[in-house]
Amino acid sequence: MRSLKVKDYMTTKLVTFTPGLNVVEAMKQILEHRITAAPVVDEANQLVGMLAEVDLMSVVIQDSYYNEPVGIVGDYMKAPVDTVAPNLDIYTLAERFIHEHRRRYPVVHEGKLVGQISRRDVLVAAVDYRDR
Repeated sequence: MRSLKVKDYMTTKLVTFTPGLNVVEAMKQILEHRITAAPVVDEANQLVGMLAEVDLMSVVIQDSYYNEPVGIVGDYMKAPVDTVAPNLDIYTLAERFIHEHRRRYPVVHEGKLVGQISRRDVLVAAVDYRDR
């Protein structure tokens, strides 16, 4: 499986957010697209953070408990973000998933977000390899 690369199995059509997006709008998009997290990018498509469902729990608390304005994605996103390169082999990525307990990694090439790879994508690669 060392010859299988991240770029061959990553998702390239991603929902992304900008740091200045209203966080409630981001929450609506996460629900609408049935995703658990999305990359946050700047105007140059450089990855600047990740916004996940767990990050949005703070919005729920702030809005309902403290009755304060909720703000923007940049206020809640996690940064910096662990990433992988498109040419990383699937075997090495599988080891990272085991040791780092992540669900997904953004894929970055020359500073730009080019995709995302999940644990499920690694399983697809493994099945594809077996079926060859």
